[in-house]
Amino acid sequence: MSDTDQSIGTTSLQIAVAGRELLDCPVLNKGNAFDARERDLFGLHGLLPARVATLEEQVDLARARLAALPDNFARHIALREIQDRNETLFYAIIDQALEAWLPIIYTPAIGRACREFSHIWTRPRGLFLSYADRGRIAEILSHPRWDNVRVIVASDGGSILGIGDQGANGMGIPIGKLSLYTACGGLDPARALPILLDVGTDNTALLEDPEYIGWRHARVRGADYDAFIAEFVAAVDARWPNVALHWEDLSGTDALRILGRYRTRMCTYNDDIQGTAAVTTGALLAAIRAGAAPLAAQRIVIFGAGGAGCGIADLLAQMMVAEGMTAEDARRRFFMIDIDGLVREGMAGMTDGQRPFAQPADVASGWKVADPAHVTLAEVMANVRPTTLIGTSGQGGAFTHDIVAPMAAQSARPVIFALSNPTANIEAMPQDLLEWTQGRALIGTGGPFAPVSYAGTSRPVDQINNSYVFPGVGLAVVVGGITRMTDGMLLAAAHALAGLSPAAGHDDAHPAPLLPPVSDLRLVAMAVARAVIAQGQAEGVAPQAAPDAVEAALKAAVWTARYRPYEKAETTRK
Repeated sequence: MSDTDQSIGTTSLQIAVAGRELLDCPVLNKGNAFDARERDLFGLHGLLPARVATLEEQVDLARARLAALPDNFARHIALREIQDRNETLFYAIIDQALEAWLPIIYTPAIGRACREFSHIWTRPRGLFLSYADRGRIAEILSHPRWDNVRVIVASDGGSILGIGDQGANGMGIPIGKLSLYTACGGLDPARALPILLDVGTDNTALLEDPEYIGWRHARVRGADYDAFIAEFVAAVDARWPNVALHWEDLSGTDALRILGRYRTRMCTYNDDIQGTAAVTTGALLAAIRAGAAPLAAQRIVIFGAGGAGCGIADLLAQMMVAEGMTAEDARRRFFMIDIDGLVREGMAGMTDGQRPFAQPADVASGWKVADPAHVTLAEVMANVRPTTLIGTSGQGGAFTHDIVAPMAAQSARPVIFALSNPTANIEAMPQDLLEWTQGRALIGTGGPFAPVSYAGTSRPVDQINNSYVFPGVGLAVVVGGITRMTDGMLLAAAHALAGLSPAAGHDDAHPAPLLPPVSDLRLVAMAVARAVIAQGQAEGVAPQAAPDAVEAALKAAVWTARYRPYEKAETTRK
């Protein structure tokens, strides 16, 4: 048993460390909540003040101190410091008001946290694997402290949210994502490992910053980059054959290539591509139930044809095929727009992800366009008049009144998902979208927004956030023994999410959100996990088990933020 094994499901925990080492282990530390018996048992007298506090008292004190801070970024820093000292206390705080704390521990606060990570970093968490470590990655991963790891989030910091290359500062993303795995899905934090693959950075501001904590080198690319990734993946697969390897915020071309290379070899997935696709698909299914055009009548414009946009198109097209369309008919319903305009056959620089959705070269021959070689978003909107518009571009304000108006004129319930983060990069503000569509649009955003008012009615704004999907996927991998993450399992996750939508049957006079409230994310994670495990069993990538056994295992696996009593293991070290 490793030092940090918390033996899920037991009443008391066998602890193999004591004294200062116990207090320095955030997944075991209770601070001044260690009682007199435990202070005797683990040699803690003199290391702690006399008063013994309860977890509830610690939470109340921490919340009061957090409330006194000047802004949410200061609260983000303070919460991270609490997490680095005492993970149980950190999650107990989050659990009390999940919806209020998520924007502080992740988007939008995480964007600034990554920009300033080198300036606010105080204590090691997870692993920084530098390009200089090549040849010894397996040795680094071999330490017994990582024996119980089941979920890894890895990033190279290459494309952080909408702020670009952040190098080693991108570690804020794996840390934040794994915090959501626990807060939203109940993953035991002792089984989570954030990893930053430090292959340098082309961000000159970071390279010139004397406080920058990363490897001071231009970003490694090409064959050398691929060889480094290959060494890392091989070491992970050998060390943890049943791990879930979650990729996050790689650059678009790297993300698609790495996913394509390894997804059939191990249980790995890219949340920017597949998680975004699954939650967007689930939200569109919910919108259809709430009155949007049926799937067979959908015409979808995706503004931003990178990894996220291509992933969304691919999963939605698979859903259309599953419901009876031909693959060719499904793909022709997508109009993808990149930096060079509408993606069409024969265009230079087309990516593998874009190629299946390229419209015929002459698709715009009958349209009125300023430059036939570069068909713009406005020109596509005016001629296609889509039923759904999805933004994954990172271009703030790209969806204007003139862009949206043709869509609103012909669709009774237009669907508009402006998914770019942080808030400065969102394609349109929710209030504007409602005004421009006379209150008829079904709207979703990538970040959190308060309800908006239209015609005297408060309208919820759905946050189409990946946290509706990936915590349940991780739970499914841990419980279900899943060996590969398939598209069928992602579709199952989307259907499970849509099945929880509060919007079906509601009208404009009584609007309801497309997705369940953030406060219900643990219930969502359980529903997604059930669906993913069942689909994995159907596809032969998960061992068979009776539904009752799966349900019992899911409930047993969910970690909750409470202090367990500790007992001294025979190998306890002081």
